[in-house]
Amino acid sequence: MMKTYGSSFCKALAVFAVLVLSSTSTSTSANEKDVADFYNGKTIQILVGYSAGGGYDAYARTLARHFSKHMAGNPSVIAKNVPGAGSLVLMNQIANTLPQDGTVFGAVNSGMAYEPLFGNDKAQFDVNEVNWIGNLNVEVALGMARKDSGIEKLEDLKTKRMTMGSTGAGANSNVIPRVLASLFDLNINVIAGYPGANDVRLAMERGEVQGIGTLLLSSTKATAPEWLEEGSDYNVIYQVADQRHPELPDVTLVSDLAKTERERQTINLLIARLKMGRPYVAPPGIPQERVTALRNAMAETVKDSEFLADLKNQNLPVTFVPGDEMQGYFREVYQYPQDVVDVVKDAMK
Repeated sequence: MMKTYGSSFCKALAVFAVLVLSSTSTSTSANEKDVADFYNGKTIQILVGYSAGGGYDAYARTLARHFSKHMAGNPSVIAKNVPGAGSLVLMNQIANTLPQDGTVFGAVNSGMAYEPLFGNDKAQFDVNEVNWIGNLNVEVALGMARKDSGIEKLEDLKTKRMTMGSTGAGANSNVIPRVLASLFDLNINVIAGYPGANDVRLAMERGEVQGIGTLLLSSTKATAPEWLEEGSDYNVIYQVADQRHPELPDVTLVSDLAKTERERQTINLLIARLKMGRPYVAPPGIPQERVTALRNAMAETVKDSEFLADLKNQNLPVTFVPGDEMQGYFREVYQYPQDVVDVVKDAMK
């Protein structure tokens, strides 16, 4: 038999529910006020793990111009470059030495979260301990060559040799061409050590190197759109993405070259490094309410019409991924088979 309750009990239950909701609302309001009070009059630094002039720099400086009005307390926001080792220098600082109070976060390489997975002993961080704030774009990676190199498509590198420039050991511009060379027996020599992708582009223009293994499509459209024009001095020889980009229908999609399951999984791991193409990360130990405020501010900024117009004027696309979704995706990738991980790991040596 169903048990019934008197009206006095129901009234008491209703009063209790109101008190709980009121308490929760009061607590939330207090947290929001505490966050606003903390940030009022302060400056947030958005650090960029690359030199000025590249895509990571362009996105971060655009974000800095619009972030404050969506952030509790309306702090000042500035962008600053901290280049080195394909942004690994900055990532290690974020994880170990920068303030853990929510006044600093950084833009790092799209593949940075996977450095510990690949056994990089210089990666002094735990991907699950730092705070991922958000990702501004899902990227397409392009391999490019000078036309005078004689390389028109990826398959040409089976019979011809090319020297490519790169930033740091863990950067996509180093990892992707090395993995492709290993998988498909290509003749690629990678020279790492340039401060940023913009520096590699300049090296290509000077003829120091014949190509680059990864230029992100968004960066190229923003900083060197003439490279993609018909009749330019450069060829797009491959693209790394889930599917062919509609603007590049005739450019080799590297996943189409995969013949075995191991090759397909390895290329999927390369694509995973691009899924979070413009990631932003903050130090560990930040009070959770401030992490939430930073994440919320980024989520609101990407809906801001002025921010979107600013990006559009620079030919910078945006495909936003919230910080908590980033964390879940990284955990998923860490479950890849070890023999697949080893292919990428070996390319980083």
